[in-house]
Amino acid sequence: MSQSPGDLLDKLRAETPLVQCITNYVAMSVTANVLLAAGASPAMVADAEEAGEFARIAGALTVNIGTLSKPMLEGARAAIDGAHSVGRPWVLDPVACQATAFRARASADLSGLKPAIIRANASEILSLAGEASQGQGVDGRDGVDAAEEAARRLARDTGAVIAVTGREDYVTNGARALRIGGGSHWMTLNTAMGCALTGLCGAFAAVAEDPFDATVGALALFGVAGTRTHESASGPGGFGWRFIDTLHGVMPAALDYEAEISEAGTIAA
Repeated sequence: MSQSPGDLLDKLRAETPLVQCITNYVAMSVTANVLLAAGASPAMVADAEEAGEFARIAGALTVNIGTLSKPMLEGARAAIDGAHSVGRPWVLDPVACQATAFRARASADLSGLKPAIIRANASEILSLAGEASQGQGVDGRDGVDAAEEAARRLARDTGAVIAVTGREDYVTNGARALRIGGGSHWMTLNTAMGCALTGLCGAFAAVAEDPFDATVGALALFGVAGTRTHESASGPGGFGWRFIDTLHGVMPAALDYEAEISEAGTIAA
């Protein structure tokens, strides 16, 4: 990595990048609070009337299809066009793309629009790569290891960095791969945590030279904050607000020291 997670966190807090988040109704508040705690400036601008114009002034764009609709897709496409026109990265979160034909089509179409990063659970990655998954509704029921080969293939097909998140995250650009540990089982009982992580990937992408480094940095920060928060939380409710405080308190040098990052083995050409 040319920029460590700590390097990127330091840069993020120095620059306070503007991140346009087209996300679902459930996730807006959580995502905004996570980005603010990390040091970024979130903006939930989604309507097609202004989304493309706004994307041209944002540092990065994130698109989450959790509450999918035709107007939301129109806004997303306008924003993606705007981001591309000024060379800004954008991040895709294909929520529950295995659940319905509408979601599958939308996710496939969006993944073809050159996202810099795709962040999803294993069931979503398997589905997006054209494979069967055990996902039910918005719940991913496949292990991260089951989606690793699909992630590598999807990275090569789309040109995006793929982040498969779960108990231990897997990140690949098709040529190399890393695993990121940390976190807490309470995270799965707090709504919109994954969606907020997608937003954080966008914040890191806004300041990174390489989307691979950005993805690893965002996941590492989430993992460290989750591990620290777990020590003081006794349940999911207490975990939620403590997580925001803890994430805000992670310093760049500590992030590099505490991040659980390891090589994921050699990828065959």
